[in-house]
Amino acid sequence: SIREFGFTNPVLIDAENGIIAGHGRIMAAQKLGLAEVPCIRLDHLTETQRKAYVIADNKLALNSGWDEAMLGLELADLRELDFDLDLLGFDNLAIESFLNPPEPEIVDVTHNGKTMAETYENYDESIIRQVILIYTMQEYDAAIEAMGQYADQHGLSNNTEVVNHLLETNGYAISQRKTKED
Repeated sequence: SIREFGFTNPVLIDAENGIIAGHGRIMAAQKLGLAEVPCIRLDHLTETQRKAYVIADNKLALNSGWDEAMLGLELADLRELDFDLDLLGFDNLAIESFLNPPEPEIVDVTHNGKTMAETYENYDESIIRQVILIYTMQEYDAAIEAMGQYADQHGLSNNTEVVNHLLETNGYAISQRKTKED
């Protein structure tokens, strides 16, 4: 992408020219044969702040995510404009999965062996229900940390498994089945 877009994200360096952020950009520049790269010197940081910044910068990258529906629309637009999607850093399988997402899954929830329709007499399966939780960032971070600890304690690998485990532990069972619309 440096070749296509230019060097748009400078490397961050300390007072002694040590790289704080941008190791991957440096490797890409070397691969392209660039002798110089733009840098921003962060010489005001203490050693402690520098170390903390490196961790915070990497954590931000790990916490990032996509609105996959919007990404699919943007990729479709770029493809239609004959833009080389390989320049974006996704492999072909990922690009195709964003452009052609899987069909939605229908989830049946049961409690103590009864379906929702059996439990609630006014339950209408044709209505899609969604729960939206609104957190402050501090509450969100605490919830994610608690879910991670719960996952570690119970040998679970992701948040979906945590939620399913909690539901099943409290008498709920979730089964997923894929269906095609008529």
